[in-house]
Order: sequence, then structure tokens, then C-alpha cells
Amino acid sequence: MTSDEQQEHASSAGSTTASEVTAGPPRVNDYNSFAEGYSAENETNLVNGHYERPAMLALAGDVAGRRILDAGCGSGPLFAALRDRGAVVSGFDASTGMLALARRRLGEGADLRVVDLGGPLPYPDGTFDDVVASLVLHYLEDWGPALAELRRVLKPGGRLIASVDHPFVVSLMHRQAGREAEYNYFDTTNWTEEWTMGGQSALIGLWHRPLHAMVEAFTAAGFRITVISEPEPDPAARELFPEVAAEPRFLCFLFFVLQADPAGSTGSTGSDD
Repeated sequence: MTSDEQQEHASSAGSTTASEVTAGPPRVNDYNSFAEGYSAENETNLVNGHYERPAMLALAGDVAGRRILDAGCGSGPLFAALRDRGAVVSGFDASTGMLALARRRLGEGADLRVVDLGGPLPYPDGTFDDVVASLVLHYLEDWGPALAELRRVLKPGGRLIASVDHPFVVSLMHRQAGREAEYNYFDTTNWTEEWTMGGQSALIGLWHRPLHAMVEAFTAAGFRITVISEPEPDPAARELFPEVAAEPRFLCFLFFVLQADPAGSTGSTGSDD
């Protein structure tokens, strides 16, 4: 998940946000404290509503009849869109506040669970055809345990469709702010900023990792990269957002489609229901 404040450093110009960025670890990642405000802006803003989510759906393609896990589902907009396209969707998130909004959107029958990505997942091996991980991996310092669990719950040959902060954009943001000495592109580093949405503020901690480290983590977990994408925004954005009409291509997020290698070992580390 991400805020539209990040658009300030996600354009091709890469202008820096006014939010304070500190070198230390994040003090909180408390989405409960601003779930309503975050969810409302996420619905219609440029980077989420008209860039990231349409790109994830386009990469997923025809999902009718496929069983999909929405990892870090937040308030459920991607879950809802996949379900509307005929998928059978399950979702989890660490935030109870976000999941309350998701249940309001999706109904009491939706399969939603409070789970931390990075720990054991409460699904049997080989449960899902696809996993979508929308702007969630960059909250983790170590991708290994999370990717191993996502690989485990996928069927052999299943897909992990993931979006993350574009590492070039994060590096440019730090460089423009004069922080390149402490935030070297080639290092895995944590940075914290304050997001204010809907009148509510929270400190959000994110992890930057270089592209080669992402690739190494994916392959070590038994995934084969089939797509790396830097898409255009939704065509409707050109009418809604003047900045897109003037500059239709910009760097913001990086998208991957990964296939669970049928020859790889899944390993059973989670619990069954």
C-alpha cells in the first residue's frame, strides 16, 4: 500500500515530498490509525486508483474461475475487482482497521484474515492459482520468509503478481534531498515518512532494495520472472489529472509477474485450515 503523497517523488521529475524522512527504523506502521482516510484516497487518486490497481488487473488478465490470494489486501479494492471478474478470492492483512473496511465492502462471507506477511500463512500447500501482492513487499526487510510462504501456497506453475516502489524512484528521491551518502542505491535501507490522509497522520516505514536484490530474492524462493513492467497509467487518468496529460509516462512502481517453478521445492512451513 502507498499514499498519493508518493506521487511527489514518483513522477519522472522525481520531486521530493514535504514529508520528513529519517534514517532510523520506522516507529510505527499503524494503518489502523488512518484506515478511513487512507482507504478513501486510495480509491480514486492517481497512483493507486488510476495507475497501480489497473496495472495489476491488466497483468492478472482473465481470472474467471481462478483461486487468488490477495496478500496485504487492505480495505479490499483489488480483492473486489478480481472477484467482480469471476475469481474466487481470499485476502489477509495485518491491520484490523483495514480489514473492517474490507468486510464492509466485500460482505461478511468474504474470506478475510488477520495475518502478518512474513509469518506462516493459514492456508494449505498449493491452494491458489495466483497470489497478488500489491505494494506490500516493500514493508519487509527480509523478503525470504514471505516469498517462501507465498510460493508454498501457490500451485506448481502458479503466479505471483507483485508491485513495489520503483527502486530508481526511491534512490532519486534520496539523492535530490542530499541523502545519497546514507541511502546508497545498492544497499537495502529503511526510510520513514509521515503520511497525512483524510486529516489523519501516521509514520510509515518502507524498505528500499536494489533491482538485483529483488531478482535474487525471487529466484531464491523458486520463482521464475516472466514479466517486468513499467506501465502507462489508466487512459482515463489523462482527463482527470493535468500532470498526466502533460507527461503521460512516469516512473512510480515496478511490477513483476513471477511463476512458481514446478521443479522447485515448496516446503511446508504453514498451517492448514
